[in-house]
Amino acid sequence: MKINSCKTHIERALDDMVAQTESYPILTELSEEEKLSTVCAYCEQPAIYVVADR
Repeated sequence: MKINSCKTHIERALDDMVAQTESYPILTELSEEEKLSTVCAYCEQPAIYVVADR
């Protein structure tokens, strides 16, 4: 499972991941290429981070 997130919604993404997986999530910054085509799961802003369970 993964959640793409902008800077504004990163805390919400981390909280949602912990609530769903009950484990510590992995936070990674997207590459410049990925940032161009990836949007935040909570709004339509470009995503900067991906929160994953693995």
